Amino acid sequence: METAELPGVGTLLREWRQRRRLSQLQLALDAGSSARHVSCVETGRARPSRAMVLRLAGTLDVPLRERNTLLLAAGYAPAFHESGMDAAGMDAVRSALDVMLGAHEPYPAVVVDRLWNVVSANAAMRRLLTGLPPALLGPPANMYRTALHPEGLLPRLVNADEVRGHLLGRLLRQVRASGDAGLRALYDEVAAHGPPGTADTAHDGAAGPVVLPVRLRSPRGELAMFSTIATFGAPADVTLSELAVESFHPLDDATARRFADLAADAADAADAGGGR
Repeated sequence: METAELPGVGTLLREWRQRRRLSQLQLALDAGSSARHVSCVETGRARPSRAMVLRLAGTLDVPLRERNTLLLAAGYAPAFHESGMDAAGMDAVRSALDVMLGAHEPYPAVVVDRLWNVVSANAAMRRLLTGLPPALLGPPANMYRTALHPEGLLPRLVNADEVRGHLLGRLLRQVRASGDAGLRALYDEVAAHGPPGTADTAHDGAAGPVVLPVRLRSPRGELAMFSTIATFGAPADVTLSELAVESFHPLDDATARRFADLAADAADAADAGGGR
């Protein structure tokens, strides 16, 4: 079985430098090296040490997964382990995520990986996704597919064009910053569900609120939300470095009450079902 040949480390470093829009001189200054040495590494005239590969990768803010790729391309072993979520060493991480998800009830929160696949979600998030086609719920469910697919949450969005533009713009910025082929494939897939040229239309300079709200129809009325994203500080594991928690917050008191009502409705339904 033939495998694709990995590009040289110099080629990969040059791609990352250009993606970050840095000159060889600026990269060298930031990394404590010389422009001549950076040039020699990029052209293949010099083989960087393991420490230099990691130093340049850190300066360029290369994701841990791709730092391993750079090391392999330079002939070195990967530096960062990639743990499964069920690994014993991830016990504390799983516990922290469970606490974060549970504490955010009755508001939705979800843990996603680098491709926006759902790793875990709280009950409030699962309630929001109720009624979607099984194909969109995975496993694994994907937040962009569930949000932007014509049979997903999109028809329930009051401000669908704004939200779609914001989400596509955010994903496109991730694609450009990371060069991740998986993110590019996801962007192409979800962007094809609607009219072209709508990415970033939500941020065209027009006056608006301090945050772009997500306005979603629900059995209890319209839910107006905004989201925050949390990541782990100083991760040393590939899996951990790629996890993010997106938490949705009520934009007004009416939405807060409706979320509480939805949780109470679900509890009542569960009690009724258990009593049959």
